[in-house]
Amino acid sequence: METIQLKSEFVKLGQAIKAANLVEDGVEAKYVIQDGLVKVNGEVDIRRGRKLYDGDVVTFEGTDIKIVK
Repeated sequence: METIQLKSEFVKLGQAIKAANLVEDGVEAKYVIQDGLVKVNGEVDIRRGRKLYDGDVVTFEGTDIKIVK
């Protein structure tokens, strides 16, 4: 499981998968999220601007990313 360190109170979903190098850019992030390929805390979420907080887990292509403070 990878981790992303929060630099503020939250990080947006699109930014998180980009920061974890799971997509190349924001456009690709938009499409994989919009197509329902990303799960947040075990549920599909199609909101690219979804705010992620400490403890949230994002899953994409078999990779889990935990958001930590």
